[in-house]
Amino acid sequence: MADPMPRQPFPMRLQKFLARAGVASRRGSEDLMTAGRVSVNGEVVTELGSKVDPKTDVVCVDGREVHLEDGSVYLMLYKPKGYLTTMDDPQGRPCVAQLVPRDRYPGLYPVGRLDKDTTGLLLFTTDGDMGQHLLHPKHHVDKTYQAHVDGVPDEVDLARLRGGIMLDDGLTAQARVRLVAERPDGSSDIELVIHEGRKRQVKRMCSAVHHPVLDLHRSSFGPLALTAVEEGSWRLLTKEEITSLRDVAGL
Repeated sequence: MADPMPRQPFPMRLQKFLARAGVASRRGSEDLMTAGRVSVNGEVVTELGSKVDPKTDVVCVDGREVHLEDGSVYLMLYKPKGYLTTMDDPQGRPCVAQLVPRDRYPGLYPVGRLDKDTTGLLLFTTDGDMGQHLLHPKHHVDKTYQAHVDGVPDEVDLARLRGGIMLDDGLTAQARVRLVAERPDGSSDIELVIHEGRKRQVKRMCSAVHHPVLDLHRSSFGPLALTAVEEGSWRLLTKEEITSLRDVAGL
């Protein structure tokens, strides 16, 4: 769904132009520039402070002209198990790129990642600025997970999860955690809300309190809830959802 691009002064920094055009993230766009792959009006531009006027300048990447469209694309995928969060896998394993309309929306990429065996909400966009802001630690964007764990965490375990767990890459930030249900087989369901994005973080946190994760599902990302989409399918975000994302991203 096209979302009207917010008004902004021109000219704009070249790397920001490339990110908004869906070429790459802001950092990825800077790498393209320093590698000499970006030209403006026929001249290669490598200086990161360079600016362009999208209304008049011709910007090319690897000789191919790129444009700012009327707006960027935002969609959510209900990721099933068995898919890697990558747009390409050299080993030919199933990846999320096979589940989203990348031909229709060039430049589409996932914001963050979910493990191969984790299901749930995975956000995609062509807006490099949005993706970068949503993942930046300073914005504290909440992610809600439903975890089926071995055993039943007691109040001490839950308090440890809430207060922060010391992992091999440092202490985790405070989290919101609650016991949802106990199962007849002795396992249980808990809900965790975190705003960090460390690799396998929820699984590592639960293992640290001796309740390893058996199944993991992400039910929300920031203001987005996984609704109106079936497992393995995707849908475009509504205008209201896009606006709420911009708010939490500080855009």
